[in-house]
Amino acid sequence: MYYYTALMIGLIGSLHCIGMCGPIAITLPLGHKSRWRRTFGILTYNAGRIFTYGILGALFGLLGQGIEMVGLQQWASILIGVIMILSVIFPALFRGKIKFERFLFGFTGKQISIFRKLFAISTLQSLFLIGLLNGLLPCGLVYVAVAGALDTNNIFNGIVFMLIFGFGTLPVMLTIPLIGNIIGTGIRKRFKYLLLTIVVILGVLFILRGLALGIPYLSPQQNMLKPHKKIIMRNNKDQEMENTMILRN
Repeated sequence: MYYYTALMIGLIGSLHCIGMCGPIAITLPLGHKSRWRRTFGILTYNAGRIFTYGILGALFGLLGQGIEMVGLQQWASILIGVIMILSVIFPALFRGKIKFERFLFGFTGKQISIFRKLFAISTLQSLFLIGLLNGLLPCGLVYVAVAGALDTNNIFNGIVFMLIFGFGTLPVMLTIPLIGNIIGTGIRKRFKYLLLTIVVILGVLFILRGLALGIPYLSPQQNMLKPHKKIIMRNNKDQEMENTMILRN
């Protein structure tokens, strides 16, 4: 279920990449090389991008694992769902009044400075590094995927989730130079609205899962704030060992 969700987020959401990452993919420093060398260069760039997604999956999967072990995974699921919904509502309500991108301007500015240096070099190493940095650019689609990785509550599953998400974006990212010229602005806006709708739906699903309403698959029943059973077993074993030592003494 998790992996199917990751693939769908990547496939459907990648249409949003036409406007966000499209300019980067189109202007990659591929030089005047043969078609196969250019293709390999594009694959190298995307490999760097997906590698960054894997690292993010490891970090947030590990964070989710820690949240689960202290029994807060359901509250975390509700919080993630609320944030996802608000991320769609707030920009719509305060459009033109608050520039949300300003909060990330400093970080993005540094990335752009590095991008300029790398775009002046036409090597596989520079293409891979461009992909690595591209994966860290502020992007609502990546944030949605990261939320999914966090909800896996496992470092390995988090990595796999983000890798599948990355592979899901490949069909569009590999053909952006062609698609970018075919798809007009109006159609791109429709895809943007589709992505926003998906974000809201996923947010609602995260909230329902956290509420544990007893709905099979959608909102299974669980005990809120219940410590992870591994912690309970470990504490019981420690108590037994302590009791044994007292009896021996």
